[in-house]
Order: sequence, then structure tokens, then C-alpha cells
Amino acid sequence: MNLRTAAASTAEETAPVLLRERNKDIALLVLNRPPARNSLSEALLAALSDAWRDIAADPGIRAVVLAANGPAFCAGHDMKELTARRSDADGGRAYFKHIMTTCSAMMQQMVNLPQPVIAVVQGIATAAGCQLVASCDLAVASSAAKFATPGVDIGLFCSTPMVALSRNVPRKAAMEMLLTGDMVPAEKAAQIGLINRVVPAGEERKAALALAHQIASKSLHVVKIGKQAFYRQLELGLAEAYAYASEVMTENLMARDAEEGICAFIEKRAPTWEDR
Repeated sequence: MNLRTAAASTAEETAPVLLRERNKDIALLVLNRPPARNSLSEALLAALSDAWRDIAADPGIRAVVLAANGPAFCAGHDMKELTARRSDADGGRAYFKHIMTTCSAMMQQMVNLPQPVIAVVQGIATAAGCQLVASCDLAVASSAAKFATPGVDIGLFCSTPMVALSRNVPRKAAMEMLLTGDMVPAEKAAQIGLINRVVPAGEERKAALALAHQIASKSLHVVKIGKQAFYRQLELGLAEAYAYASEVMTENLMARDAEEGICAFIEKRAPTWEDR
């Protein structure tokens, strides 16, 4: 290892793996392992889990933007970290299960978060990195971004990324990504519904923050109700979904912000939210 490589390695070890910033009522999380292409190490998974827990408990945060430093958004799990555990007595089985369970729980934290999460993708998002994007509520990508679930190419089918991917895109599009491992450019990713918007390279974080601020102008209480109901009804049959949604709308109508919003609409004025 030469001096430059050693210095870079030391810097990576001491730098926080996840940066947290605040832009008024928007939380900005930034994956910060550029030399490792922001792969989801055990430490990064823990940092993300801690961040979601803190954000969920903070009523001052109305939306979240998830970004990344360096040329890659996230290259999936840290394969070097996983491979190092093959020397364990059980061949790594317990550790592999721990990492997959931890990652799956972290992804579900995002879905269960009261606030909407917007991914801002500047480069590649592969395997669990693609899963991370699919687990966000919305996604804005650079025209240079690419997406893939290439585990099949290295003998490790992207089964956990498949869960989030198949809930975002049509079945045949998901299966093609899973079976071929091919890179999907940003424009196609938007066409199949994996991301919402494609913007010129370098404009993606600005666009995501603008979208976050637009959402933050709504009632946090109502957005929380809506996000929770959206994911819940997806898992139900048609009749059950309508029955559930009808109950949700009834309760929503009883909210103070619904009363205020409807009155403001009738009176042709801007509403004043109290987030209740």
C-alpha cells in the first residue's frame, strides 16, 4: 500500500459514514463512503437506522432528502465486509443473516417513516443501492444515473432488492433487471416508474430539495396519514382497500387541518396548518 492509498484508507476510516444536515424543515442525509462507492457497510446500515429513528421522532422535520457523495449513489452491500466473514466457524451464515435482516429492517423504517423520503441519485445505484432508491417514496435522478440489480452476474441473486423493486415497477421490467443484471439508464428508469424525475447532471440535489420544500408546505399530519395509508392499501384486496381508505378519509375529515384546508379552499385563501 503506497502512502497515498494509506492516507485515503485512513481518511475513510475516520470520516463519518453518514452526514446529517438540516435545511429549514428538511433533513438531508448524505451517504459518505465515496472510496467504497457508498456500499452499505454494517456501520452505514446502523447510521441510517439511527437517522430514521431520530427523524421519525422530530416533528420539526417535514421531509427528507437522501443523497450521496462521490460518483456513485450506492453500490449495494459491502462485499469485502461480507467475504471477510467466510472464515467464521459457520462459514459466515450468522453474519450474513444479521446483515440481511438489519438491511431489511432499515428499508422498512424508511417506508414507515412519517415524513416522505426523496432519493437524489447522481450516479449508479446497484443491488441494495437500487433497493434503497426503490424504498424511498420519491426519487430524482441525474441524467447520468444508472440502476441495476446485477447480483445474478456474481452468483448472488438480488432477492432482497427484488422486494422493493417489484413494488415499484411492472413485473416484467423487474424480472428483466433481476435476470439480466443490465444497467438501466435514468430515462428508462423513469419510464418504468423506478424514479420520478430526470434532471441535467449536477441539478439533481437542487431539484430534490425543491420537491421536498413543496411537500413540506403541506400539513405534516395529513401527509403522515396519506403515506401510511398508501402503503397499507397496496397490500389489500380491492374491496378491503376501499373499506380501509374510507375509514382513513373519515378520520382525516375529522382532523383540524382538514377543516382548515377545506375552509381555506372555499374562502379562496391560503390555509394555516397546525399539523393536527
